[in-house]
Amino acid sequence: MILGELLEKLCDFDLHGDASVCITSLTCDSRKVQPGSLFFALRGTSVDGHQFIEKAVMAGAAAVVIEDAACAPGEVPWIKVADGRSFMGRMASAFNGNPTASLPLTGITGTNGKTTTTYLIEAIMAAAGLPAAVLGTISYRFGATTITASHTTPESTELQTAFRQLKEAGAQAFVMEVSSHALEQKRVDGCHFDVGIFSNLTRDHLDYHGTMESYLEAKLRLFSDLLRPTELKPQRHAVINMDDHYGPVISGRCACPVIRYGIKGNGDVQAIDVTLSVSGIRGTLVTPLGNVGFVSRLLGRFNLSNILAAAAAGVALNLPLEAIRKGIESLAAVPGRMERVESHRDVTCLVDYAHTGDALENVLSTLKEIATGRIITVFGCGGDRDIGKRPLMGRIAATMSDLAIVTSDNPRTEDPFSILEQIKAGMVSLDIREYRQEDLAEGFPEKGFILLENRREAIRLASRLAQAGDIMLLAGKGHEDYQIIGIARQHFDDREEATAAFAEMSS
Repeated sequence: MILGELLEKLCDFDLHGDASVCITSLTCDSRKVQPGSLFFALRGTSVDGHQFIEKAVMAGAAAVVIEDAACAPGEVPWIKVADGRSFMGRMASAFNGNPTASLPLTGITGTNGKTTTTYLIEAIMAAAGLPAAVLGTISYRFGATTITASHTTPESTELQTAFRQLKEAGAQAFVMEVSSHALEQKRVDGCHFDVGIFSNLTRDHLDYHGTMESYLEAKLRLFSDLLRPTELKPQRHAVINMDDHYGPVISGRCACPVIRYGIKGNGDVQAIDVTLSVSGIRGTLVTPLGNVGFVSRLLGRFNLSNILAAAAAGVALNLPLEAIRKGIESLAAVPGRMERVESHRDVTCLVDYAHTGDALENVLSTLKEIATGRIITVFGCGGDRDIGKRPLMGRIAATMSDLAIVTSDNPRTEDPFSILEQIKAGMVSLDIREYRQEDLAEGFPEKGFILLENRREAIRLASRLAQAGDIMLLAGKGHEDYQIIGIARQHFDDREEATAAFAEMSS
């Protein structure tokens, strides 16, 4: 593609040199530059891409985008911009034919609930005859086309390529999870959103953002900047969870009309006559389009909130109320989100991605509502991540479980035993017993917790201790099929491990 043609619909740049050069690819990684590449010299937190301009030109870069004119190359055309990351997102969209310009795009941001909500919206769109591609934590997918997810929201060049590929595969709409990192790093600039959803904001990613205020500001970009009505998409909407503490704050900063939802009865989309059970959720949706009864196989109040978010998105997209109901009722489960593992012992074993204090509390609150026996929780906290949430999660697990088994999640480069001790700090003030493995040979007679670093052993201990009627929760990893120890990624799947553990018990 000719550089000048790519620049025609962009603004806020200063071109120096020949605009007729042919651009064959876009990258901000000098190691990936090929002959014909447009190289973006971006300033990172630890590395400045301007240092690699010469390397990129030597590798065949046809042109370079820079923020610092003092680093301008003499051999190839260069483009001076004020914000390289935002410009790269918009350029990546143009290079891939603006794939989200002509199709509805729904973005979901929040600490918890994003993945389940994308699955619900996908099901609603399918019921409305609008086949949607989903881009999220698990994968970027449409029908038989699946693109491995490197991040919840990838770099803008990768993201726009995925949009184009999914559109070419036949997608007629897009639903995507939008991370706070992606918003702050402007990876979604160039995306043409129709609907933005805010689910909630609880403590997470503070190792990156530093404070909750900074975390909130990152989320706000979707609503205050990227949802501004444009000539291309004048009918944009924000969908806001008013049950969350930050909901009213975000609602007040939205640059477009707002549709509010909440299970506490303070939104445009609500649910009444709700019944929660081990079989799922039953109730009546109240929406601006009318009221309709529904039955869902998802579990718990937090999934009721996800259902309301998806229904509100359907309202924002002007989808039929009957399609909203059918979509909700058609979704049986989401991978790694309260996903059942067959036990053959009348033990309810659930695998869930809950890896924050709020998410773990939501899951355990749901289980306590429907439990007829004891609750055994296996969980840990990731290494090289926010250490402040570790004692909080420890206290929640110990308080709300009959037995909390503290184990490794993804310890990464941290000492896993040190992580366990930091989790334990939130438990020691509670009036419960700390067990050792030898104490549990005949079961656990009273409420307590145990530290057991090896996750495989922890799952086997839980499966041995669980009795008929008990609930066994494996929290933190969900759909993940790996464990990161040091810098090595090893295959590990909680679902496989639980299945193997129950099989051993049956043999």
